[in-house]
Amino acid sequence: MTPLHLRRAAVAVSAAALLPLVLTACSSDSEDASSGSTASASKTSPSAAASASMDMNEPFGPACSSVPKDGAGSFAGMAKDPVATAASHNPALSTLVTAVKKAGLVDTLNNAQNVTVFAPTNDAFAKIPQADLDKLLADKEQLTKVLTYHVVGQKLAPQQLDKGSFATLAKSELTTSGSDTAYTVNDTSKVVCGNVPTANATVYIVDTVLMPPQ
Repeated sequence: MTPLHLRRAAVAVSAAALLPLVLTACSSDSEDASSGSTASASKTSPSAAASASMDMNEPFGPACSSVPKDGAGSFAGMAKDPVATAASHNPALSTLVTAVKKAGLVDTLNNAQNVTVFAPTNDAFAKIPQADLDKLLADKEQLTKVLTYHVVGQKLAPQQLDKGSFATLAKSELTTSGSDTAYTVNDTSKVVCGNVPTANATVYIVDTVLMPPQ
C-alpha cells in the first residue's frame, strides 16, 4: 500500500473513532437542555397555582366593578362591618336593607357568626311586580321567611358552590351550581358579585330574589 493510501486509511479510522464521542456529547447537551426546561417549568408551576388560588380568594363577578373603590361601601370597608351594616353602605342593596329593617332582622344578621348571605340587588327586587313586593314588605312573617331563606348557617367558599345543597335559616334547602366564577342559585338566580367578605359573613350578591318552597 502506498504512503498516500496509508494516510487516508489513518484519517478514516480517526474519524470513525471520534464519531461516537461527538454523538454522545450532543445527546448529553440535548438531555441537559430538556432537563433545564423541565426544571424551569416545575419552578413556575407552583407560582401559577398560587396565583390562581389567590384569585379565588378575591371578590368576583361583573357587578363587582360597581362597588366603590374606597370608603365604607368598598370591599375593604365592608370587611370591617357585620353583614347588615355592610350592606347598608352598598347603594345597590338598598331595597334589601329596607326589607331587613322591616322584618326586624338587622341585629339577627349582625350578630350571626360565620354565615353566608345571598343578597339580592335592587334590580332583583324590581323583577317582582310592585303590588306583590308591597304586599311582601307589609307581611313581616312572610318577609322574614323570604329573607332568612337567603342565609346559610356556614361560610361558603366559591368552590363549595360547584354543586351544593345547603340548609338555610328558614329551615329549607337552597341549591347552587356552576364553576370557576359563574354560579347560579336554585337554577334561577345568578351570582353577579361573589365572595364578598364582611366581619361575620361571606356575601354573594344575586340578580333574582330567592323564594322559599311553600
